[in-house]
Order: sequence, then structure tokens, then C-alpha cells
Amino acid sequence: MSTPNTGVRHPSETSSYTDPVTGVEVRVLTSHPAGSPKPYQTHPTWTADGEWVLFRSERGGNGSQAFLVHEARGDIVQLTDDPGMDTGSLNLARDSNRLFHMRTRDGRRELVELQLDPLVENALAGRPGLTTPPERVVCVLPDDLRDSGGFAVDPDGSAAYWGVGWEQPAWAVGSERGVRTAVDSANTDPAEEREAARRRFAEAGRGPGGIRRIDLATGEITTVLDVDFRMGHVQVNPWVPGEIIYCHETTGDAPQRIWGVRADGSNNRPLYRETPDEWVTHETVSGPDELMFNVMAHLPYLATKPSGVAVLDLRTDAVRLLGQGPGQGFWHCNGSPDGRWAVADDFAGDVTLIDRRSGEQTVLTTGHVMKPDHTHPIFSPDSRRVLIQSGRLTEGRSLDLMVVEVPQALVERGPALPQPPR
Repeated sequence: MSTPNTGVRHPSETSSYTDPVTGVEVRVLTSHPAGSPKPYQTHPTWTADGEWVLFRSERGGNGSQAFLVHEARGDIVQLTDDPGMDTGSLNLARDSNRLFHMRTRDGRRELVELQLDPLVENALAGRPGLTTPPERVVCVLPDDLRDSGGFAVDPDGSAAYWGVGWEQPAWAVGSERGVRTAVDSANTDPAEEREAARRRFAEAGRGPGGIRRIDLATGEITTVLDVDFRMGHVQVNPWVPGEIIYCHETTGDAPQRIWGVRADGSNNRPLYRETPDEWVTHETVSGPDELMFNVMAHLPYLATKPSGVAVLDLRTDAVRLLGQGPGQGFWHCNGSPDGRWAVADDFAGDVTLIDRRSGEQTVLTTGHVMKPDHTHPIFSPDSRRVLIQSGRLTEGRSLDLMVVEVPQALVERGPALPQPPR
């Protein structure tokens, strides 16, 4: 079905400014008042060719749709224009320029594969609105399952892993923006009694939940596992097909946050066995054999224990703390593909680079507001730049995409670790 805005090319919105605190140049990729959030930090954000950055926006007048922005030139291409589009979990393939997304059409929920190269080629040539968009319906999703935790695509492009639930929970009320704001307000309130918080999290974390494997060639759907808690943050190891990471989603602290399982349902296990006085969150795979996450310190009782950005060896369970930020500490984190760097944001919206060899911390950029959502930093595929979504320019009304270079002076202090095979 042809839609008028599919493949439309929009002019560049790029600009730059010098961070008033760090002196680092920040490059702004998007600045539309409708906002331009990127995928979550656990998912690919650059296309497989490394040229385009994926985001979603309501700028087209047909609800939230998928877009690409060319990182170097600033060209923006609209990829979808469908009233049934679901941009809650957008997944770029790592082996080719393809996008996987979900949508509702004719009363059916579908998983769709979209070939990006024909859309981009026609958009840049001034030929939008392909009569037959280069897409394929992978499968029709079961009516009795709802999304819970998003979905992720294996690095070899063979399968998708879909986080699901099958009961309407009490927490599924209100808009996503309203829920996010309410959660942040509650979770950062030092006056809330600890037991009251635990009761709140127990209610929000109720299941059941599960993961389904979708064969991307045939559309066959099979069960990976079912659990008795709310499924959250489904991701896959970008280097190891079939290795799935997921979490017990409570909108805050969990009794055991991080879990891992193989695609065939084997070796389901807790990752980093946390203690009752720890608040573990925002895990992301940072290397073929490791997971990075935050042990929080933003409340008085949490600050009495070791905390900060941590790295777990997925093969030996060994853990190493990389460091903690000032004040309330770090919030989200990510690792560079070459293994040299970590990056973390904090509650003030400052973004800090950590040299994993020395532990040295360097604030890259400041004042990104953390509204209407968090910065969710992620490294470029070549480990040289950090991409964030920022509320700085709009005082938290909408999000803009921004890129910061890793300072060359820091790079030259020592060679990068060998890059893992992809």
C-alpha cells in the first residue's frame, strides 16, 4: 500500500554548539519540535553500513513513524507512514540495511521486514512514495500475546526474540510519557519508605511473562521460555547469536534484575546475583563475553554500599566496578565495541566517558535535562562517537539527537583494545 510520506526526504536540521562547561563540540542531528527519540540503548541505532541513524518522530502527521538521519550530511528520510505503525521497538539488522518493526493492519498485528536501500535511494533521487514499498510481512502475531519488553534481532539475522505477556496488568495505564515522568519522580524521592517502594515494585513487576522466538525466514513462532514475572528489556548479544539477555521489569528495583537464556530455552539463569541492598539496572551487552550495568547510588541507603558502572564476565561471572559519578551517581551506561570505553549519564543529564584501562573519567557534555526521557548513550560502531537523545534545547519538552566525538587527546593516551570479531 503506497503512502504519501514513505520515502520523503526532509532537509538537514544539523547544527552544533560548544558545551559551556566542557568546551566540547556537540553536533545536533535533529531539531524538529515533534521530537526525535532514538531506539533504546540495547538496540542498534546505526544502519549496517554505518551511515544512517534511526529514530522515531510524529513530525509526519500520521502518528509516530520511523525515520533515518544521515550522520554526516544531515539528510532525513521517512521510512514509514502507517497509522497502525508501532515504533515502541524498532530493530535494525546488523548484517544488511533492513528494519524490523511491528504494526497493526486490518485488525492483525504483524512483524514486518523493510528493505532500507530502495527507500533511501529513491528518497535521495527525489522519488518518494513507492507504489510497492520494499517490505515483507514476516508473520502475523498471536492475538493472545501482548508486547512486554520489546523485541530484538539476532546478529546473524536469523531470528527475532519477542518479550510477551498475556494478562493486562494494573500498571498499563496512561501514556508512555506520563508513566515515565511518574516513575522517575517516585524512584528518585528520598522520602519514600524503602518497604513502600518494594511493595510498589512488587506490584509493577507481576507477570506472567515470556520470550518467543520468531524465525525471520519462515515466520514460525516458538517458545523460548515463560516466567512468573513481568518481562522486560529483551536484547541479544551482538556477537553471539542465540544469547538472550532480559530483565525482571518492575519500573525500578527488582529482587533479581538481570537474567540470561539461550534461544532454545537452555541455561536460563540470573546474571549478577544481587543482594537485597542493591539496586541494579540498565544492563547492556558491551562485548562478546560481557555485560555492563549500573549499581545505583541515588538514594541515601544505596550510597552506603559499593556502586557505579559494573562489568560482568558472562562466562566466569567475575564482576568489576569501573567507577561511580558524583552526587547521586550514574544512571545509564554503555560500552564501546572496541572495549576501550564506557559512557554513563547521571541525574543532572551530564554524560561522562570512562577509560576502562585507567578508570579515568572525563565529562563530555552537560545539561541534557533527562526529560521527557533519558539520554540513553550509545557508541558509534567505530567507537569514536557517542550518540544521545537530549531535552536540552527544548527544556525537556521534546528530544533531539546529538553526537559527541571522543576527544582525540584521550584516544592517543593508549591504543584501543583489539576489536572483537563481528
